[in-house]
Amino acid sequence: MALDALLEEGSVGGAARRLHLSEPATSRALGRIRAVIGDPILVRSGRAMVLTPRAQDIRTEVHALVERTRAVFTPPGPPDLGSLDRTFSILGEDVSISVGPGLLAFLRAAAPGVSLRFLGESPSADGHELRDGLADLDIGVVPDAPPEIRVEHLFTDRVVAVVRPGHPLAAAPLTLPEYAAAGHVSASRRGHLTGPIDEALAEHGLRRTVALAVPTFAASMLVVARTDLVGLMPRTMGRETIASLGLVAVEAPVELPPIQLSMAWHQRYDADGAHRWLREGVRRTVSALTADPA
Repeated sequence: MALDALLEEGSVGGAARRLHLSEPATSRALGRIRAVIGDPILVRSGRAMVLTPRAQDIRTEVHALVERTRAVFTPPGPPDLGSLDRTFSILGEDVSISVGPGLLAFLRAAAPGVSLRFLGESPSADGHELRDGLADLDIGVVPDAPPEIRVEHLFTDRVVAVVRPGHPLAAAPLTLPEYAAAGHVSASRRGHLTGPIDEALAEHGLRRTVALAVPTFAASMLVVARTDLVGLMPRTMGRETIASLGLVAVEAPVELPPIQLSMAWHQRYDADGAHRWLREGVRRTVSALTADPA
């Protein structure tokens, strides 16, 4: 900074004023610069100071380096959305149906060069996709995230049982014995055939039969639409899927743990302007989805 000021001002006094230093302090800085560069930089010519040929040669380069350094240490401003060309990768196969369309509309309204890529969720829960830069966000249930992963709660949903139209269990309030006696489809990215509802049934001495396990809620609803199997679905986030398939949501006969929908990202994106804007888009999209229908 001192060298740039001396080269731009061509005098110790002018450089001191630019740097908000005293002239003696600036003179000492000039002495150190001379020793390092091996050139006097400024020399007297009559009553004025002039730059040496070496100083003239490096003036433009030094100023450019200072400007680049200043840019590095300047906090980033908001992104230029109109020219933003970026693909965001999101872990969350199920939310691609519920969140995807609204989020894409929000993003492309301001940034037509932005694209979304929803990825299948990993069977592991260690956040390595976020850590390794394979995904920008994880939207879903995010348990036990490692310390470098930021987690923000978005919405608490509750689970309902879902059956096809005309299913025997769709006409009347569902009882525990009826529910346990039916065939079931499980939605589990890890292929689990049991879950919290099995623990609840066991407390009543009941056990259900899971005939099929699929990796996503959306896949389970397609199975429900074509069979007599009973599925489970988040009521609010799955509202459009249930309606589009013409399925019937039935209150589960036992209280189930709520689903905590969150988004997670690696801490390296905390200050990234485009990523912060993406996260705001997720918040707004989820808020619109979870608002009470008119």
